[in-house]
Amino acid sequence: MHKLKSNNLLRLIGFVVFGFFLFYLSNAIDELRVYQGATVAMYVVAISSIILLTGYSGQVSLGHGALLAVGGYGAALLRNNLHAPVWLSFAGAVLVAALFGSLLGVTAARLSGPYLAGTTLALAVGLPSIANQFKFLGGEQGLIFDIGLPPASLGETFSQYKWFFWIAALTALIAMWWLQNLLRSRYGRTWRAVRTQSVAAELAGINTARSKVLAFTVSAGLAGLAGALLSMTISTVSPSAFPLSLSFALATGAVLSGVTTLGGVMIGAVTLVAIPEIADAFTQRIGASENVTANLPGLMVSGLLIVVVLFVPNGPVEQFRNRRKK
Repeated sequence: MHKLKSNNLLRLIGFVVFGFFLFYLSNAIDELRVYQGATVAMYVVAISSIILLTGYSGQVSLGHGALLAVGGYGAALLRNNLHAPVWLSFAGAVLVAALFGSLLGVTAARLSGPYLAGTTLALAVGLPSIANQFKFLGGEQGLIFDIGLPPASLGETFSQYKWFFWIAALTALIAMWWLQNLLRSRYGRTWRAVRTQSVAAELAGINTARSKVLAFTVSAGLAGLAGALLSMTISTVSPSAFPLSLSFALATGAVLSGVTTLGGVMIGAVTLVAIPEIADAFTQRIGASENVTANLPGLMVSGLLIVVVLFVPNGPVEQFRNRRKK
């Protein structure tokens, strides 16, 4: 017990130190990198939600972008209609997405493998049409999500992008700290048992259906938080902000991170942010057409997914751990 408390304290200190490093870094880099840092923080939360769902409970989702959209719309509606503060808008996004995920999780508990993946994929495909049917969601143009200017106490030189980064980084750190503790608790152990040996788990008295619903609910809540962060960075919520390609990108990021561990989540997040910039630099160098420029990032994400599955299916962090154990 003493060792466990000591490990928790060390992890907490590590998160705090890393947080101070990020805030210091935001003052040393340019505005573009600061904005990209906020996007990385969003991807960290989104990819973590997939790792929890797939790596720990064994449920596959190919349409997680739809859950991000639910959180984004929830945060925007609270902010615009009730003038809720930013933190309450984010909390509302988590609750709305978790509620939606629990309803979806009841169905997911009866499905497995490609059937569950197909169901979530169909949800992501149908999301734009569903959103366009309701006027209060803003139709194709969507809703404005404005968190306001940074506090005047931070100084006149404190930019909006830096404000985005501070909020996103702090939110991601808190979410990751909470998730790590959750996955080390009995809930995390139960989800692992259900994923690896569902029959043995049932014989041990574990309600596997309830466990899967809970995992889907928690995963959806994290995805909703990521959706609120994404909406904050682009200042709008619309169907075009959550395309099907976002779901595929998140799945690629989770595979690259290693779906069975949170240790590599930064690798997947940074890679997803870097790919569009790499593609843009490449197309400018070769003088490619606009069509190539628009489609190259998606092609790179697909190719990266294939390469990772073939050569490092468990992610680079887990691969390194296995080699060190051997």
